Amino acid sequence: MPQGELAQVLRDVLKPADERLIVGPQSVDDAGIVVLGESEGMAPGSDLALVQTVDFFPPVVDDPYLYGAIAAANSLSDVYAMGGRPFSALNLAGFPKDFPREWMTEIYRGGFDKIGEAGAIVAGGHTVQSTEAQFGFAVTGLVERSRLCTNAGARAGDVLYLTKPLGMGAMTTAAKRGVVDAAALRPAAEQMATLNRAAAEAMGAVEVHACTDVTGFGLVGHAHNVGLASEVTLAFELARLPLFPGVLELAAAGHCSGGAKRGRAGLARSVRIAEGLEEARLQLAFDAETSGGLLVALAAGDAARFEEELAAREVLVARVGEVRERAGEATVELA
Repeated sequence: MPQGELAQVLRDVLKPADERLIVGPQSVDDAGIVVLGESEGMAPGSDLALVQTVDFFPPVVDDPYLYGAIAAANSLSDVYAMGGRPFSALNLAGFPKDFPREWMTEIYRGGFDKIGEAGAIVAGGHTVQSTEAQFGFAVTGLVERSRLCTNAGARAGDVLYLTKPLGMGAMTTAAKRGVVDAAALRPAAEQMATLNRAAAEAMGAVEVHACTDVTGFGLVGHAHNVGLASEVTLAFELARLPLFPGVLELAAAGHCSGGAKRGRAGLARSVRIAEGLEEARLQLAFDAETSGGLLVALAAGDAARFEEELAAREVLVARVGEVRERAGEATVELA
């Protein structure tokens, strides 16, 4: 659902937050955070909180096992972005009446394997008949409040890192149009199925001020949420954004998803774009991602340590910009 339209809908229905809810939908963060206190049987002064999130979507690849794995990795990612660790998951699925049983089995297998890889438990789920396949998870994680990371803490002077290359929207759109085949798409599918667990572990070694995972709203859309919640402007160097091999050519040929156009139109007042930038790269910055990387803001003094931690875990090291004082209405700048 377009970002601006969703905000309009929620504005009419959101109610004042319960004191137990320390991160809720008002900040458009990646997950909700609910405190566990004495009324829930915890010891006085307990630091533990629940991270709760849910996500599901139709197939983005033809391989049923990888589709299930990607859907699970995408659902788990919100927990990692909040500084938490996945604990349990409930499956959400819908399949057409005539959907092949063997494909269904492989989708579940891929999803459940990925939940297990994250160290979490599949505790149950709910499956319905639907007009098209849908698959995902509601995930509960655990986080100590002292280690909680939200999208509201970015500070002017921070540096920005992205832990996976962009371009999944272009790859999957091109695959649907028959422009790239299954063999060419497979490396992208494997990237989408990769957990953000290692990147989150690297975050734990430094003081991260803000974090979000890059998914359906695209890099710029999720960066906008950080800028809005933190009351700052996130400035990106377009040429430094890491791109998946081949996606620049796909974007130049018009194979970005519809999310690129919707995001750019919906955020026109909030994003300042320098003149003369390459149009294909701009499209990829706005395009929807599936199970993308983490966008991390931290102090410049911690950058070298963070890069070492990422490299030690074989996670992409990509410094993509900086955080600045809010510049008028602009939450994001692209130069």
